[in-house]
Amino acid sequence: MTDVLKKTTSISARQQCMVDYIGVFWRNHGYPPSIRDIVAGCSLSSTSVADYNLKILEKRGFIKRHREVSRGIELPKSMHADARHSVPLIGVIAAGKPIPVPDNETWDMTAGAETVEVPEYLAQGRHDVYALRVKGTSMIDALINDGDIVLMSYVNAVDNGDMAAVWLKDEKEVTLKKFYAEGARVRLQPANSTMKPIFAQASNIEVQGRVIGVIRRVG
Repeated sequence: MTDVLKKTTSISARQQCMVDYIGVFWRNHGYPPSIRDIVAGCSLSSTSVADYNLKILEKRGFIKRHREVSRGIELPKSMHADARHSVPLIGVIAAGKPIPVPDNETWDMTAGAETVEVPEYLAQGRHDVYALRVKGTSMIDALINDGDIVLMSYVNAVDNGDMAAVWLKDEKEVTLKKFYAEGARVRLQPANSTMKPIFAQASNIEVQGRVIGVIRRVG
């Protein structure tokens, strides 16, 4: 199995897969992938599709390319997978039907005995980052699946459309969904077309964190 590391950004899921693959390939092999490696690793249709997306990633500063050199693709040093940071893995979160958790102490940042290693560029030197293991498939269209690990920034307010860990106070349950404030209520929207949203009174919810990255298990 291979850890694939994803940072939530404005780039497409395909382009993020390419960044992830380049970083993991570097770490595993000690040299960059070829374009054909990227085509195979990210299930792209052709080398021209790969090249088109690599040009976008280069323009946005996600990669550097040396076209005169074979396998001349690299990540900026600040995004290199070799720079690692430990964050606490403090529990499980539902990406589906909300599941009960014992109490609000689950979210205490000192509670996680287990840790997970992530690239330094994901943690960005912050001390408010923690990790949760995902249970369920309601976020699969956002490339978050059962068994993945989400990296969270410990915040109590998010923007509409952000993926967030939300505590339902009366139910004493927590869930991972996209957050939308709609007047006196909040819509917690799954990223799965087969599932319906959860609606809750704004007074009944508490944001416990915002997703800043994902560690996916593949292969």
